[in-house]
Amino acid sequence: MEDIKKYIGTHQDRFLKELFGLIQIPSVSSVAEHKDDMHKAASYLADQLLKAGADHAQVYSTKGHPVVFGKKIVDPSKPTVLVYGHYDVMPIDPISLWDSPPFEPEIRDGKIYARGSADDKGQLFMQAKAFEFLLSQGLLPCNVKFMIEGEEEMGSPSLGDWCRENKEMLAADLILVSDTSMIGIDIPSITVGLRGLAYMEVEVTGPSKDLHSGLYGGAVANPANVLASMIASLHDENNHITIPGFYDSVLEISPEERSDMARAPFNLNEYKAKIDIAEVWGEDGFSVNERTSIRPTLDVNGIWSGYTGEGSKTVLPSKASAKISMRLVPNQDPDEISALFAKHFESIAPPTVKVKVIAHHGGHPYVSPVTSRAYKAASKAYESVFGKTPVPVRSGGSIPIISTFEKVLGVKSLLMGFGLDTDSAHSPNENFHLECFTKGIETISWFYRYYAGDLASELD
Repeated sequence: MEDIKKYIGTHQDRFLKELFGLIQIPSVSSVAEHKDDMHKAASYLADQLLKAGADHAQVYSTKGHPVVFGKKIVDPSKPTVLVYGHYDVMPIDPISLWDSPPFEPEIRDGKIYARGSADDKGQLFMQAKAFEFLLSQGLLPCNVKFMIEGEEEMGSPSLGDWCRENKEMLAADLILVSDTSMIGIDIPSITVGLRGLAYMEVEVTGPSKDLHSGLYGGAVANPANVLASMIASLHDENNHITIPGFYDSVLEISPEERSDMARAPFNLNEYKAKIDIAEVWGEDGFSVNERTSIRPTLDVNGIWSGYTGEGSKTVLPSKASAKISMRLVPNQDPDEISALFAKHFESIAPPTVKVKVIAHHGGHPYVSPVTSRAYKAASKAYESVFGKTPVPVRSGGSIPIISTFEKVLGVKSLLMGFGLDTDSAHSPNENFHLECFTKGIETISWFYRYYAGDLASELD
């Protein structure tokens, strides 16, 4: 299939123009003012799928943001791959830290800089362009369906119900996802595990209104001080989470599996230098890679209280709030963990304040088998493009809907991601390597040949 490189070279300018058209739509799912942009992005994608060769592509309404569904049925008797992706993106704050406007894609140093370039519009477009290439050459060996949602960055609150309502339409043999990363640009890897998520919000209230800190300070509990103390108590001196029962269901990894994970290249000094820290932090007894993949965590994602404007205002705040996420590992249930968190947080509050705990979205952890035919086909595909056997890795991130797919649709997912740790996903100056974009298209094209095409016999 040497023509894939030529095809990409011939059409790369068009590919990028079409991708940029999608990136320029500010489809921030969590911000109400972008509701119209969500519909605009969905319609744009449906049109792109039709241009790529889909027989059908339509925008479907949900309880929240719309879902795009498209399909190409080459032969009902052949396997069906359901491609999943998302067109929504994270908010752009803080805008002052961007070197170029976040929704005006710009290529610098071989990278596409823009919000959504890596997560997930760029990676989603790789799937669409591999699909286009295979169809144009008469090489598509199986049926392909697309399901592209607009709420992944919010925890996919509407997609589970939509999948249940459209289960027959979504019937497939495999769900193919490009929304994860590789170890390095020349070190291919396949994500075989995702952590789950439980996302909470807490509010601590003291007096009924902000007070003069001089007249009341020292006599009235300060909610900001109390909240800080409560949050600090959620970890012990070994950075172990102190919520009773939190670790009860954690699946412990065998020494053999830990040894296999340790094969992944890792340089501690480079890791620290890359994010400008003097030292790493985490649960005692585990390596950095283990702390970010096979162990659960608890982190403050945002905290606010009192006066934060310019200059000074000496107040004792009435309220203090925080948003807290817990990344979960196999066997941990997000609903159970949310309940444990709420019970514990309320129990450690002093009588000087009132506490409110809100459970937001969550998702179950997911583990994908490395013995499946799909994984073997993907491994061969990466070898064909990168010249190296990919390393199986467990990601520290979460894609909550993946575990829902298996429960609702009864189908396993394969995570073929091409992002990099340096992409700054969710951060200012998000970027995506052009080399990863083009190699992604190549690798996905090879995957279809190994999975169901003329090279499938090599897996037997």
